[in-house]
Amino acid sequence: MVRAMFPGTFDPIHYGHIDIANRAAKVFDEVVIAVYDKPLKSLLFSPDERMELVKQSFLDNPKIRVTGYSGLTVNACHELGAQVIMRGLRVFSDFEFEFRMALANNRLAPDIEIVSFITHEEHTFLSSTTVREIAMLDGDISSMVPPHVEKALKQRALGIDDHHRPAYAARD
Repeated sequence: MVRAMFPGTFDPIHYGHIDIANRAAKVFDEVVIAVYDKPLKSLLFSPDERMELVKQSFLDNPKIRVTGYSGLTVNACHELGAQVIMRGLRVFSDFEFEFRMALANNRLAPDIEIVSFITHEEHTFLSSTTVREIAMLDGDISSMVPPHVEKALKQRALGIDDHHRPAYAARD
């Protein structure tokens, strides 16, 4: 059985991620979408919120499961029993970044293969940053993310937390 790990922050997950994961599930026996908990960038959603949004995106695909992780991606691969790290490529600048990361990961764990999927043309402009920015400016993101992600982004843009209070309101 070949298990592939698809690591990322997924803040939020969008149709580009979903396309890559579903296509990878046709190639590998299992795809584990691994949501990184503490990247060196500011995030809109907590690790638990991001994992839940990702899980909801793949309810109909039994070959895809979701987990969270910390630390080095190659260490998480070993813990999960994944033989492959898979990544998506949109544009040429992605290739340069992913190439360097692949070489570093190969140096750390030569037993793990790195496979990149090239996104479909209609998703080349998509990034989580772009989706977040459009959502925060009240733009239409319905063609970029599933409905449950759109709803979560709109709630966050309006400053509403899980208790339906403004996020900046005093806590009990």
